Amino acid sequence: MSKHTNAAEEVLLERKGCAGVITLNRPKLLNTLTFNMVRQIYPQLKKWEQDPETLLIIIKGTGGKAFCAGGDIREVSEAGKANKKLIQDFFRDEYILNNAIASCRKPYVALIHGITMGGGVGVSVHGQFRVATEKTVFAMPETAIGLFPDVGGGYFLPRLQGKLGYFLALTGFRLKGRDVHKAGIATHFVDSEKLDMLEEDLLALKSPSKENIADVLETYHAKSQIDQDKRFILEEHMDKINSLFSANTMEQIIENLQQDGSSFALEQLKIINRMSPTSLKITLRQLIEGSSKTLQEVLTMEYRLSQACMGGHDFHEGVRAVLIDKDQSPKWKPADLKEVTDEDVNNYFKSLGSNDLKL
Repeated sequence: MSKHTNAAEEVLLERKGCAGVITLNRPKLLNTLTFNMVRQIYPQLKKWEQDPETLLIIIKGTGGKAFCAGGDIREVSEAGKANKKLIQDFFRDEYILNNAIASCRKPYVALIHGITMGGGVGVSVHGQFRVATEKTVFAMPETAIGLFPDVGGGYFLPRLQGKLGYFLALTGFRLKGRDVHKAGIATHFVDSEKLDMLEEDLLALKSPSKENIADVLETYHAKSQIDQDKRFILEEHMDKINSLFSANTMEQIIENLQQDGSSFALEQLKIINRMSPTSLKITLRQLIEGSSKTLQEVLTMEYRLSQACMGGHDFHEGVRAVLIDKDQSPKWKPADLKEVTDEDVNNYFKSLGSNDLKL
């Protein structure tokens, strides 16, 4: 077994059996992804992809609480204030990694046990296999911190059933356990107590094909007992979600929710009203545009958005309110959707010329 780690061992990169295993190893910080981790994972992933002895790639988190709770946005915010080059590099390298996972020629299995949000979704959802457990908590909560659901959110979210992805993106709604599979984010569901056995069975495969790996996952999925007969938590609301979130403007979505007046609609309205108005508008457009783009085109678009957000007010204010002072009272600028003009939104989507992301 070979290991490649840095002094802090934030990420472990190991060859085990037939597989390359990536272990996110910051359990006290919910395995949030740092620039340093991204910079280690990408070259190793490319090496394993070329290595004839490596037939499978597994990614997982340590500690049991989280697979990966996202990018280390506090680090990103601090870097963004101090060093423009660093912030360009962080998002560029993260999105290049997301794309490499999507195009990886080796089967890629993400064990998304525990909290899986933001950047954690980026290093899992684009892979071929995503295995959830009853402890999985999925969310894209970026509109609450003045950002947008990046890491390819503009690609995978609008491709979920109906308008589910738009609902998840705008409200930050959390899906738990089997619902992560029912929503189409996970490909398989396994009881968490069987996760170690599943990994051992995958590592023990001799020269596995994609089909062999799928068979192992299917076997475990079929035997999982937890919440087997539970209905999808949003099933009763899907008709409402599909109609209320089908508008092309945030103003119309808000009007739809107000006019509907059901307790579900009013609850979503309350949540949306707490979000950054700028984030809401750029997120809705990101998903509408992303619905007909390739992943590479989406990541190029999202890179433009990321750089505009770093230069704006709301992201740094969101990080302050949610992660630093923890007063949960961000002061958004502009504070009202009406004040976020089409021109403002257009500026977020502008080409960066020679600084555009190239994939």
